[in-house]
Amino acid sequence: MSNYVKLLNNLEELGLHNIKNNLDKYLDLVASGEKSMTDALYELSNLEIKAKEERAILGCVRVANFPFIKGIEDFDFSFQPSINKQQIMDLMSLRFLEGNENILFVGTPGVGKTHLATAIGIECAKRRYSTYFIHFQELIAQLKKALLENRLEYRLKHFSKYKVLIIDEIGYLPIDNDGANLFFQLISSRYEKSSTIITTNVVFSEWGEIFGGATIANAILDRLLHHSYVIFIKGPSYRLQSKTAYFSNTNQQS
Repeated sequence: MSNYVKLLNNLEELGLHNIKNNLDKYLDLVASGEKSMTDALYELSNLEIKAKEERAILGCVRVANFPFIKGIEDFDFSFQPSINKQQIMDLMSLRFLEGNENILFVGTPGVGKTHLATAIGIECAKRRYSTYFIHFQELIAQLKKALLENRLEYRLKHFSKYKVLIIDEIGYLPIDNDGANLFFQLISSRYEKSSTIITTNVVFSEWGEIFGGATIANAILDRLLHHSYVIFIKGPSYRLQSKTAYFSNTNQQS
């Protein structure tokens, strides 16, 4: 067995697949005098480092529990002119993390709240900030289960540890007093220590209906809004857009 084959086997064994896949190309460049051996080894090692970084980024995105993978480049700002694109792009810079500020997206169903929250969350995950996405009802269910199993403190610490916690769809269903108190504890534990991104279809003046009373709702809002960006989205539903176009085309054809 030649040393070349042994080298390929060693690269495979070490998991250096990018070096292995590009080895012949760089050996030819060295043989032709277009690159020195040092330059070739440096560039090959850079390829491996870049691939390792990309795998790490994908891992961070994968464990964040996003409902889908859509970046800001996939968002159609022209469909929602009420949104200040410049403000969203500023949030994408992640400056808000420096001050542990929150982001609250408020609007009717289908206007793109979850997409924008997810796009910002993906950017956070890509930059190695601990990030997690969870639906509001699922969050409350987990906290209530932990309370019954006498491990609430552990579960609160779990959700408090994330630099960015995205809580989706507050307002679709009301919760009981226990759920409201548990959510208040979580928000209090994250207050001024990390950033929380919220999506809701209910205006703040009506949060008392979600949490069973104005007192607890105001206490939650007080902590969420103190250091925050609030984006109100007024516009048509993306989900209804395709349906409307379909039925419009069907009617024209009939």
